[in-house]
Amino acid sequence: MNTRLFLHVFTIQARKLMSYRADFWLSSVVSFLVELGIMFFLWRAVFAESGSGRIGGFTLDAMILYYVAAILLGKLIRGNDRDVTISTDIYEGGLTRYLLYPSSYFTFKYAEHVGTLIPATVQLVIFSVLYGGIVGIPPDVNLTPASVAMASGSVVVSNLLHFALLYPIQLVAFWADNVWSLNVMFRFACMMLGGLLLPLSLFPDWVQPVLAVLPFQYLFYVPATTLLGQVPFGDWAVGIAASLAWTAAIGLTTRLIWRRGTLQYTGVGI
Repeated sequence: MNTRLFLHVFTIQARKLMSYRADFWLSSVVSFLVELGIMFFLWRAVFAESGSGRIGGFTLDAMILYYVAAILLGKLIRGNDRDVTISTDIYEGGLTRYLLYPSSYFTFKYAEHVGTLIPATVQLVIFSVLYGGIVGIPPDVNLTPASVAMASGSVVVSNLLHFALLYPIQLVAFWADNVWSLNVMFRFACMMLGGLLLPLSLFPDWVQPVLAVLPFQYLFYVPATTLLGQVPFGDWAVGIAASLAWTAAIGLTTRLIWRRGTLQYTGVGI
């Protein structure tokens, strides 16, 4: 797919999501406030009950800011993953028309996926400015231009990694009528093992080696802690390399699944 076509698909998807502006902003603001409110009251109670000023390397203010970062960056990393229609295309036969296009199906779908990031980027900027202006940055958080730049690079790579992880799950539709349950399991695994529900530093020591070899930490935990200035440049570079390695390995596996699936694919109409 050439750059012009990629940008065209990207633009159409972004416009589609922004078509109903009132509904979009209402759902965005409410969902952010609900998620942040739950985390605030939950962790305030945890800190009060523990009697400690620091848990898992975070103070209460730093913990709340971590969740703000994880939630907002998570929107950029996941995009609108519920709108990924690869399995639907396969099951309903819509894949047929894409096979006739002079472009890669993966690239076409990724262009649609990237198009969902424009609204998420606007939300990130607005909510970040509002939170920083109203609440402020805790003194123990080392938020710098360098950490912002490093976190931006992590988000780009993590977005590609997340889509690469989701893609082969969607391709199971070549052999199964419904992959909804697999999508739910994948989403939960990403949220739990990726640090969106709980910072990975809070997991027991015996779990840490397992988390270290899995790709999920690079989805939310690493970008969020990088933004907060907790990841040195050397560790960040290693994380970027590991994320790209995981993406390449999953991409090769997905290519094999795609070839095997398309050999038995049958679809009607275009």
